[in-house]
Parts: sequence; structure tokens; C-alpha cells
Amino acid sequence: RFNCPTKSTNMMGHRVDYFIASKAVDCLLDSKWTKARKGEEALFTTRESVVEYCNRLLKKQFFHRALKVMKMKPDKDTKKEKEKGKGEIGKEEEKKSKKESVKDDKNKKEKEKKKDGEKEECKKDETPGTPKKKETKRKFKLEPHEDQVFLDGNEVYVWIYDPVHFKTFAMGLVLVIAVIAATLFPLWPAEMRVGVYYLSVGAGCFVASILLLAVARCILFLIIWLITGGRHHFWFLPNLTADVGFIDSFRPVYTHEYKGPKADLKKEEKSESKKQQKYDSEEKSDSEKKEEDDGKTEGPRNSGTDGSGGERHSDTDSDRREDDRSQHSSGNGNDFEMITKEELEQQTDEGDCEEEEEEEETESRPSHEKS
Repeated sequence: RFNCPTKSTNMMGHRVDYFIASKAVDCLLDSKWTKARKGEEALFTTRESVVEYCNRLLKKQFFHRALKVMKMKPDKDTKKEKEKGKGEIGKEEEKKSKKESVKDDKNKKEKEKKKDGEKEECKKDETPGTPKKKETKRKFKLEPHEDQVFLDGNEVYVWIYDPVHFKTFAMGLVLVIAVIAATLFPLWPAEMRVGVYYLSVGAGCFVASILLLAVARCILFLIIWLITGGRHHFWFLPNLTADVGFIDSFRPVYTHEYKGPKADLKKEEKSESKKQQKYDSEEKSDSEKKEEDDGKTEGPRNSGTDGSGGERHSDTDSDRREDDRSQHSSGNGNDFEMITKEELEQQTDEGDCEEEEEEEETESRPSHEKS
């Protein structure tokens, strides 16, 4: 009765426990009655022997067979349609007869499309890794079956035999004894009565101390909060009234939080440092990309004429300067660089020299072409 897996539901206005026949047979085949004892044969050897035994229990009314009846959803609009549709039945029938002919053609096409869609969905469901859809549980009710026979399958049987479990019996017995003992307290020995008195006083003091602590911690928090202007949040035994275990309610001993302007500045500094780190990493990645591009372009430049040598040197020098500037700016975390007047004059002179060399090369090119 208590080892077979059961479920509870309502039947004819009463709460009942029911089980499935196949699970009951499996439960009996896994029990100790399938093993033979000394001088005795095993009670259950096959599923058929278990079915015969369960038929005997059914005849003795330990349980009875029930029928599952699925609950249908009630149509809410049926009553309204009946009241409104009494005078318009004739007109609607004429319209329906015309529309049905058109709908039949549309339905045929829609059915064909649905079939194709279902086939595609089945193929998708068969692929591994796809999550399965949750099956909605349909509600049902139980009704007594006409044929009271035990069958090995998915048939439902309701328990009639419902004895009191040993645990519930023992708990009830202990409660009765405790109540009788409490009523006989004046007849107890003097030593026991004194001991119970001290125990009750100790328990009362413990409860009172916890209540006083809960009030005192709130007062302490309020005093510190008012003195510091809401900057310091100090809690003594923060988990005392929390929904935790007995030992966890006394740990940690205290917690302290500072919620002033410095805390906001620290948060801003942390956010700025994170932004600078991101910016530096982006600049480093850009400089690495430029170096790779320069390495790729060196090959075709080497295969050029002698006239393009000056351009190559000037380009590489300018690229190196730009890389040095980007690395210098990334190391400082800024986009600007301090330059003296002498360096500015040198850079302007070098730029003029480069422009003159380019003009001379452009003039020499047409003379070579004419020759």
C-alpha cells in the first residue's frame, strides 16, 4: 500500500489516492516476495501471477477500477450566440452557404501548406541539440468503471484500503502522553518541578534578549546615521532578523558601509581607469595593425626604381615618427605631446627638403620618358 507510487485527486467530491496497474505490478516484482524461502516457493514469479493476486485483492475491495474522463473547456459564448441568433438564423445560413464554397478552396490550400510546415518542423525536431517543447498537462476526473477487473497496463485503480501509518500513530501517541504529563505537573517530584522552572525562566530570558538586541541594533544604527549625516551605515548583527539558520543569524558580527562624496569619487576614478585601459588597448591594437601594413608594403617598394628610393626613405621616416608619437601618447594616456621650438623648426626644415626632392623627381621623370 505504501511502497507503490500513488497520486492524489478528487473523485465524487472526495480526496482519493490512485495508482497505475503497470507500476503496481513492477512494485510487487521488485519486492521480497519474488524470492523463495526455505521450504516455500516464491509468491510472484511472472507478471501473470501478480495480476492474479491483484484480482484477488480487487474482489476483497482493497481498491477498485476507475475511468479517466478528460475535462473539456466550457464554451463561454454559446449562450450568447443562442440568444442573439434566434432571429438571424435564416440570413446567416444563406451567407454561410455562399462563404463555405469559397472557404473550402482556401481550406484545401491551407491544409497542404500546414502539412508541408509540419514535415519541416518534424525534421527540425529530429536534429540533435534542439530544445523540446513543454507538454501541457490536460486535466481529468475519475469516475467508477463498470468492469471491475485488474488489467496489466495504464489502467487507473483507486485505493479503498487506507490504514493509519505507523509514524502518524506514534506521533499521536507521543502527543497524548505529553498532554497527560503536563496536566499532572503538580504530582511531579520537587526536583523535576524546580528543573522545569529554571528551564522555562532561561528560555524566556533568551527570547527577551533577542528582542532587546533587535531593538538596540536599530537604535544604534539610527544614532550613527544621524551623527554622520547619513554617510556611515553601521549594522550590529545584520542577519539577526533575517530568514537564515540559528548560527548564521549571529554572523557576521557587524557590517559597515560608507556612502559619502569620497565613495562617489572612488567609483568615478575606477570607471575612468577602466575607460583609459580600454582606450590604451585600442591604440596598441591600431599601432600593431599599422606595423603589419608597413611590413607588407616594404616588398613592392624594394622592387621599384632608384628614383623612388628617396620617397621610400621619407615615407618610412614619417611612419616611424607617427608610430613614436602614438606610442608616446598611449604611454601617457593622452593625445597631445609637448614639443620645443627647436624640434618644430627641425620638422619644418625636413618637410621643406622632402617637398623639394619630390619636385625634382617629378621634373626628372618626363626627361627620362622623352629619352
